[in-house]
Parts: sequence; C-alpha cells; structure tokens
Amino acid sequence: MGTLGMILSVVGGIGALIFSIQILILAFKTSLAWGLCSLLIPFVILVYVAKNWPACKTPFLRCLVCVVISVIGSALSVYGAVSGGMAVPVQ
Repeated sequence: MGTLGMILSVVGGIGALIFSIQILILAFKTSLAWGLCSLLIPFVILVYVAKNWPACKTPFLRCLVCVVISVIGSALSVYGAVSGGMAVPVQ
C-alpha cells in the first residue's frame, strides 16, 4: 500500500508541476508583467487563471486532478506506514 501511495504521490506531483509550468508559460505569453508577478507573488497566478479562464481552463483543471492524485497517494503512503508499523511480528 505504501509503494502504490509513493508512486501516486510522485506521478501526481510531477503532473501538477508540468501543468503549473504550462499556466506560467501562458502568463508570460500574455505579458512579461503577468509572468513575473505570477512567478514571484503568491496567488497572483490564481488571479491570472480567473481573468483568462478560457485559455487556462484545461491546464488548471488537469493540475487540480494531479494535486488530488498526489494527496490520495500521500494518504495511502501514510496509511501503509502506519499499518505496517503496527504489525506485530509472529514468533
């Protein structure tokens, strides 16, 4: 269970990173100011996504799906570690 959780966490994290970079590229294509503000100021990228929803819809939703997959994977990893640590060895 822990190994599956680790794999899901890594795949979800990499996917979220890729789609976040795609949104950042769209911000830089709009203007240098949007790109730099999205890169340096927290949560400005969410304002950019809201203002440019038609262009950002697909990468944003895919990023959210990847974040959910990563959270599920982390929960499975924790569950696997806790349940494996609770096992009593048979003598």
